[in-house]
Amino acid sequence: MTDYIESTFFFILGFPGLSPQYYGPVSALLFVIYLAIAIGNIFILSFVFCEKSLQKPTYLVFCHLAVNDLTFGTVTLPKIISKYWFGDTTISFYGCFTQMFFVHYLGSVTSFILLVMALDRFIAICIPLRYPVLITNNIISVLCGFAWFIPVSLMVTIVLHALTLPYCKSNVISQCYCDHISITSQACGEDVKIVQVTTLCMAMFCLLLPLAFILFSYFSIIVVILKMSNAAGRKKTLSTCTPQIFITCLFYLPRCFVYVANTVGFSFSLDVRILLILLYSLFPAAVNPIIYCFKTQDIKQTLMKKVKTTKIGIEIKFSV
Repeated sequence: MTDYIESTFFFILGFPGLSPQYYGPVSALLFVIYLAIAIGNIFILSFVFCEKSLQKPTYLVFCHLAVNDLTFGTVTLPKIISKYWFGDTTISFYGCFTQMFFVHYLGSVTSFILLVMALDRFIAICIPLRYPVLITNNIISVLCGFAWFIPVSLMVTIVLHALTLPYCKSNVISQCYCDHISITSQACGEDVKIVQVTTLCMAMFCLLLPLAFILFSYFSIIVVILKMSNAAGRKKTLSTCTPQIFITCLFYLPRCFVYVANTVGFSFSLDVRILLILLYSLFPAAVNPIIYCFKTQDIKQTLMKKVKTTKIGIEIKFSV
């Protein structure tokens, strides 16, 4: 084998243990998941944009998260779908690094958007009299702008750092998309471990810093709710932050499970590991719009009114 990879592409391995006879069904399933992500998140964006009554800080945060989820699905799924559907297994060298950038960048943005979401609920419940002043559409837009901006320099640094490594092993990506671990595992030299440790520290900053505030905010919210004497008031207040808690748990809990399992020495097979990563990366993006619609009272009520109005309109049209 030569000292360095001379080719200008990588092979996307996908699920190594998957039999060719299942390529068609798997690609169809992934395509359905992508359609669910695209339709669900575009619907939420369109619905909030068209309904003036929903253009409030809480729902603007949902829109930012919907854009993030839609972008993540678009960046990751088409390539693995084309692998199993059309046999297109290759991705260009720099295309792989571009995909890696967006995979980690969008994951970091999600983490900071969840922080903004938690801040919104923290102020709304813990200091409600200050909420109209502290949380406005403009302030939420600025905070979400920071959520998109903060990870940029960190992710650019990670990508450029990885590009400096010599790639002298296989050019096979043992994953459904290009991520930092799968790419740098093909590199060699003394700097590989330094790059991986540096990247891990940056990743932990983007994940654990927001998580620390999120845990603090929801702990404070629970304390405030428990101190309420009125049971109906407790239930109503808790319902206002239920969607945010569901969404946050979907993002963090699977990741924590995988990290803890690896730390305590519980190992997964390659296929199971890839499946777990794919699930915790894509499942929230597909499920979040459903949570918005059925766990958020304003969206749910507005949607039901629209459905009833449309139904009445159709009945009148047919009766005439």
